Amino acid sequence: MSVVSHHQMVVLVVVDLLAAAEAAEEAAAGKIMLIAAISGGVDSVVLLDLLSKRYKTSDIIVAHVNHGIRVESSEDADFVRKMSAKYGMQYRQIDLNLGLHASEEVARDQRYAFLRKLSKEFNAKIVTAHHADDIIETIAINLVRGTGWRGLAVMSAKDIYRPLTCFYKNDLLLYAKKNGLEWREDSTNSSDLYLRNRLRKRIKTLNPSIKQNLIQLWRNQTKIARDINKETAKFSKNSRYFYLMISNDVAVEILRNFLLNKGIAQTRPQLNDILISIKTAKAGSKRTLNSSVSMCFSTSEFWLEFF
Repeated sequence: MSVVSHHQMVVLVVVDLLAAAEAAEEAAAGKIMLIAAISGGVDSVVLLDLLSKRYKTSDIIVAHVNHGIRVESSEDADFVRKMSAKYGMQYRQIDLNLGLHASEEVARDQRYAFLRKLSKEFNAKIVTAHHADDIIETIAINLVRGTGWRGLAVMSAKDIYRPLTCFYKNDLLLYAKKNGLEWREDSTNSSDLYLRNRLRKRIKTLNPSIKQNLIQLWRNQTKIARDINKETAKFSKNSRYFYLMISNDVAVEILRNFLLNKGIAQTRPQLNDILISIKTAKAGSKRTLNSSVSMCFSTSEFWLEFF
């Protein structure tokens, strides 16, 4: 993507945000509250600065998750809290204390559970700072893990808006430097212990045209995935008998849609295992899906239990 000017970037993001807002039911009432997921890194700092130029600060709630994974996590939280105060925005924080060996999946589940809790509390739209490079990295991770065709339709949850996906990391860095913004650096980004970091180094060497093609593929696949979800939603069931009567491939897609509508993302192997439980689990038993939800079974039905 070509480098954009400060003015162009603001205009593009504002137009994108407004388009999403108009599609939301909240917009009809003329009141749009935003939950801005802010880590303190350059991406989220740019997002918050852009939002401050378009929305009333009283309509923006800064949400920060202190995962407790890094020694400097508390310093990151303090940085975001002070930045929120500078903008005159409300601030909400959760301390998870996950520890140094917490997986990326556990951290993500806990983070989005917190954001969705705030979204429900304030009847607000969640906004994150994911950009084009994040999308490419996530696609690469999913393909390595063998998540199938849906691995191309990443970051497509309807309740989360990502207005910076039309920009690359370098665009955001340019904006931050030009506007004198300060941000925090994540020390774990340089560690080869994480698959994402190892893939990121390889992705940096890709030809820009290849990256653009991947982003276009993502947009196309996301649209296809939404169309499929729309159709499978017509058949969403929590009847165990229903899943016994249909093919496994169809059952997995319907189950995936059922869980995504509850804010729960699962990989294909996980969905296959859950489907086996739906078909074979004893009445009165439970299956843990992630750190905050279990699936419960009666003789004929299943349901989710959040904790």
